[in-house]
Amino acid sequence: MRKILILLCFSFFSWAFTNAQTVIDHLEPPNWWVGMKESSLQLMVHGKGIGKATVEAVYPGLTIQKYQASGDNYLFVDLDISKEAKAGKFDLRFMVGKKLLATYAYELKSRTAGSAIRQGFNTADAIYLLMPDRFANGDPTNDNMPGMLEKADRNNKDGRHGGDLQGVKNNLPYLKKIGMTALWMTPLLENNMPKASYHGYACTDYYKIDPRYGSNASYCEFVAEAHKNGIKVIMDMVFNHFGSKHWWMSDLPAQDWLHQWPEFTRSNYRAGVITDPHQSVYDRKKMLNGWFDNTMPDFDQTNPYVAKYLIQNSIWWVEYARLDGIRQDTYPYADKDFMALWMKRVLQEYPNLKVVGEAWLNTASQVAYWQEGTANKDNFRSNLTNVFDFPLMFAIQKAFSEPEGWASGMAGLYDILSQDFLYGDLNRLVTFTDNHDIDRMASVLKSTENVKLALAFLCTTRGIPMFYYGTEIMMPGMKNDGDGNIRCDFPGGWQGDTMNVFQGAKLSTEQKEVSAYLSTLLNWRKGNRAVQDGRLVHYIPEQGMYVYFRSLGAAHVMVILNNNTTSKSLESLRYKEDLKGFTTAKDVMSGAMLNDLNSISVPAKSARILELAP
Repeated sequence: MRKILILLCFSFFSWAFTNAQTVIDHLEPPNWWVGMKESSLQLMVHGKGIGKATVEAVYPGLTIQKYQASGDNYLFVDLDISKEAKAGKFDLRFMVGKKLLATYAYELKSRTAGSAIRQGFNTADAIYLLMPDRFANGDPTNDNMPGMLEKADRNNKDGRHGGDLQGVKNNLPYLKKIGMTALWMTPLLENNMPKASYHGYACTDYYKIDPRYGSNASYCEFVAEAHKNGIKVIMDMVFNHFGSKHWWMSDLPAQDWLHQWPEFTRSNYRAGVITDPHQSVYDRKKMLNGWFDNTMPDFDQTNPYVAKYLIQNSIWWVEYARLDGIRQDTYPYADKDFMALWMKRVLQEYPNLKVVGEAWLNTASQVAYWQEGTANKDNFRSNLTNVFDFPLMFAIQKAFSEPEGWASGMAGLYDILSQDFLYGDLNRLVTFTDNHDIDRMASVLKSTENVKLALAFLCTTRGIPMFYYGTEIMMPGMKNDGDGNIRCDFPGGWQGDTMNVFQGAKLSTEQKEVSAYLSTLLNWRKGNRAVQDGRLVHYIPEQGMYVYFRSLGAAHVMVILNNNTTSKSLESLRYKEDLKGFTTAKDVMSGAMLNDLNSISVPAKSARILELAP
C-alpha cells in the first residue's frame, strides 16, 4: 500500500511539474543582461490562462513592478533590474490564488566586456549587401526543415534556393579579399510563410534565426568569424510589419497590436506624405496604417506594449550576437515618434552603434528629414544616425546611361551633391548604385566602361559605399521581369555550379576586369583618409568631364570622370585653386606617375583617380 501511495504521489508531482513547464508557450525576451543603462524590462508571457495569474520572483536586485493581463492568454510583466543585480537564474512563479500555474527559469546574463562600445560602421567601410538564400549553400541538410512551410526549389526563381549562414561563413575570405569591411544580409529571422519566404521581410518569430539558415548559436558563431576577418555585421530589422503566419495571428496580444481595417487596405507607399505640410489625414493614415502586403500585418507602434517589444528585441539581438549595426526596413512607414524613441534607447545602450534607415524617397530634402541633425521646420528629431542616399543612387544610374547635357548625364550627380547642405552629417550617408529591390546596375548601364565609371564615383565621393552582391561581376537583372531576376543565385555558391566566382572559374574577360577594378579601388580606399573623410570640392561638369577633389591633411586626391566616347585632355588651369602646390601625381589604378599636371589625358569612358604630390 505504501509503495502505491508513493507511486501516486510521484505521478502527481510529475504531472504538476510537466503542466507547470508547458503552460507557457512563449516568454520574450528569452533572457536579459545585468548592467544595462535602462533598468526596466518588460516580459511578454503567452500561454493558456496565463492572463489570470499573478507573478512572484525572489532574486537579489530584482523587483516586479507590475503585471498586466491582456485577455486570458497574455501577461505583460514589468521588472526592474537594479545595478546591484548579478548574473544568474531565478524562477518566475505564476500563481492563480494559491495554485502554482507555471514556473519559468529566467536568466540574467553578464554583458560581454566592452559590449556597450560598439565600433559601428563608418566612411572607412565598404558594405556588401547579400541575400543569404541566394549567396551560397554551405549546408544542404538544412534546405528543408521540419515545420517549415516552404521547401527548397532552386528551379523556382521566387522560391527558396538553400543558401544559408554556413555558405556565407565559408566565403568570408572572398569578401575580405575584394575589399569589403561590412556585411548587410537581408533578414535572417524565421520567415515561415508558404511562399516567397526567401526574402525574409515577413518575420514569424522575432527571437529565432530561420532554421533553413542555421540557428541562433550559429549566427553568433558567424558574427565572431566575420569579426576575425575584419568584417562588421549589420542586421536587417523590420519594425513596420511582420508575417501573417506569425503565431500572434492566431491569438493576438491585443486588438491594437496591429492596424486593422474593415477590409484589406494596402499602404499607398507615398512616404513623402509624412513630411508634406499640406498632407490630408486620409493619405497619412493610409501610408502609415495600410499593410505593406496582404501577407504583412502592419504593427501599431503607438501601442506601448508593441513599442517596448520592438525596442527590447533590437537591443537583445545587438547584445546577444554582438552586432556592429542595424539596417531598419521601410523607415518612414512606422510611427515616427516611436522610431525616434527606439533610436534614443538603442543609442543609450550603444552610443557608437550605427543604424541606417531605408527612407526610399526621391529628393534630398525628403531623405534628410529622417537623419539626426537635420534642421527640420517642425522640429522633429529622428535620432537616426544614417540614411540611404536614394537620390544619389537614381542620379548615378542616369549619369552613365544617358547623353551628357545641361541637366543630364553627370550634371545630375553635381545637382544632387549641391544639395548636401540639407543633411545633418554627410559622412553618415550610405551610397549605392543598386540593391535587392531595383534594377541591377549592369543591366541599366549596359557596358563595362559605364559600370567602372559608376564604381569609381561611388568609391571616391562622400559617404559610406554599399555594393549589392554580384555587382562585382556585373550580374544582370531587371525588376520588370520579377524580383527573382534581380536576386539570382551567386555563381559558385552551389555544388555543381559551372561558374565559380569564389574560385575565379569560368568568369568572362569583362567580369574579371570589373571584379579586379573594384577590388583595387576598395583595397586602396581602405588606406586613404582623404576619400573616406576628406573635404569634397567639385566642379560643374563641362563637355562630358566631371572633376572633383578630396582633401584631408596631407592627403589629396583628384578624380576625373570622362563620360565621353572619345578620349579627352583635361587642361588644369580651371582647377588651379585645388592643384596649387602640386606638381606630380600617382594614378591609383595603373600605378603610373604623372610629372605634368598642366594637361591630363583621360581615355574614353573612364576615370582617372590621382594621388597628388608636391
